[in-house]
Amino acid sequence: MEVCIRMQRIGKSINKVANYRIIAIAKPKSRDSKTLELLGYYDPTKKPASFSINQEKLDRWIKKGAVMSDTVKTLIKKSVKK
Repeated sequence: MEVCIRMQRIGKSINKVANYRIIAIAKPKSRDSKTLELLGYYDPTKKPASFSINQEKLDRWIKKGAVMSDTVKTLIKKSVKK
């Protein structure tokens, strides 16, 4: 089973208030399927944007062969620079 680490949108689409969860999910599954594990969150509506990720869980999934999306890679790079 191939696992992908990506963002899942949560929040109200009516007011265009988007919050995101960083999750591990089986790649062939649809977007509404059950997540394997919640790794963190990203809230771009706050100034400055709020980002948090559990590094231990992330490392464990990467060791198991999970692939990160480009967006998640970029967020992690930006958070390390700070």
